[in-house]
Amino acid sequence: MNTIFWLAYISVTLWSIVNIIFNGSRATKMISWSLSVIILPFIGPLLYYLFGINRRKFKLFKLKQTEKRRLYSETYKELKGGEQSVHKFDDYKDAKLASLIRNNSYFAPYEGNDITLLNSGEETFGAIFKAIEEAKEFIHLQYYILEEGMLLDHFYELFQKKVKEGVEIRMLYDSLGSNSMRGKVVKRFKEIGVKAFSTMPIRFGNLLFTLNYRNHRKIVIVDGKIGFTGGFNVSDKYMKAVSDLGIWQDLHLRIEGPAVNSLQRVFVKDYHFAGKEELLLQDKYFPKVEPSGDTIAQIISSGPDSRYPAIMQQYLAMINIATKSICIANPYFIPGEPVLEALRIAGLSGVKVTLLTPKKSDSLLAQYSMFSTFDSLLEVGANIYLRPDFSHSKVIIIDGEIASVGSGNFDYRSFEHNFETNVILYDQIKATQIEELFLRHCTVDIKLDLDAFRKRSPLSKFLEGLAKFFSPLL
Repeated sequence: MNTIFWLAYISVTLWSIVNIIFNGSRATKMISWSLSVIILPFIGPLLYYLFGINRRKFKLFKLKQTEKRRLYSETYKELKGGEQSVHKFDDYKDAKLASLIRNNSYFAPYEGNDITLLNSGEETFGAIFKAIEEAKEFIHLQYYILEEGMLLDHFYELFQKKVKEGVEIRMLYDSLGSNSMRGKVVKRFKEIGVKAFSTMPIRFGNLLFTLNYRNHRKIVIVDGKIGFTGGFNVSDKYMKAVSDLGIWQDLHLRIEGPAVNSLQRVFVKDYHFAGKEELLLQDKYFPKVEPSGDTIAQIISSGPDSRYPAIMQQYLAMINIATKSICIANPYFIPGEPVLEALRIAGLSGVKVTLLTPKKSDSLLAQYSMFSTFDSLLEVGANIYLRPDFSHSKVIIIDGEIASVGSGNFDYRSFEHNFETNVILYDQIKATQIEELFLRHCTVDIKLDLDAFRKRSPLSKFLEGLAKFFSPLL
């Protein structure tokens, strides 16, 4: 019996390591997976089989989703007639960033947008519900998490009313994040006329090719004229304390203006592949949107179907072009070596680097992984603040001039595995407003001190090191 066990262990371990060598892309990730399959008999190879294999390299995965989605992006880069709103930058910093995003994500920077910052659950869902109430033609929404509760019930009541008024409603939800949207829950939306589909559905036949790739976007579009995106999911935890983390905090944007066109294009692409390939490129769904504000805004989307890791490239570019300050708020700050080293270089170059993260996370592994990066940042003069409440915001502001708000975290999952959407605001007034919201939480009493941090317990250091080892696998 022992002989059979060891032969099986050696066989699956060798198979895993050979696949890691042949298909690995980053040395750190390859090492982590190799050690995992060695020290975790059978469990390690199973986890690697489910989550570690880069299936984007495989023909089967390409046939299922990737190539078709990529072709869609490259075919429908911009709508005709939108070029009059595309902004041409004179400033080198703005132009460099905007050019990168247009080349890796196919969305231009549009001027003439009215942007409203939404900084609480009440503000965010109040604004969304108001826009839905006023909808005339269609409502499109997409969330990673649609969770049973009072918020989802209110969406249902509004949709019931709007469908009777002749408004088209389409809804996308991630099959893993919105695991409660099954059976009777999703059926009741469909019964009132909502076209509801799950993205990257987890089924037996495609489990291996979808489990590790999730749609993390949060988007609402009303009549093609008003859009919402940011970090808020549809969950009551943003309205009331449902755990010891208290009420979740976040940041969302209400967008009115030409940039809504780009946000709609992100939704249409996802809906095309989730909703039985219904292609919504008619003028009705992309009405001409007149300028309504002074903000230049650019949408960036990224996912497993992208040619480039656009979200990671965006964050790296913003860090590299900063000359005065970098402010980052993120609940899952596990940036990987390239982004971490860029921040260290910025700090050593005299750029003021400030990081704001929750002291306590909803994931212990993420929490310890985050803490494992702090020493190297504190060493180069970075300021790190640990919020006592739980903030889910994904924000970066550079030089008080350019700000990014969206769904993209500073971790490998957002960089490589998830479908994400951010909005870049080239607007000093808006960037300053977001920075003020950010700095409001950066108080002396929650600031980390390097010497004190280094005196944390040996157990904490061990757990951080262990989490750091597994962080490339998150």
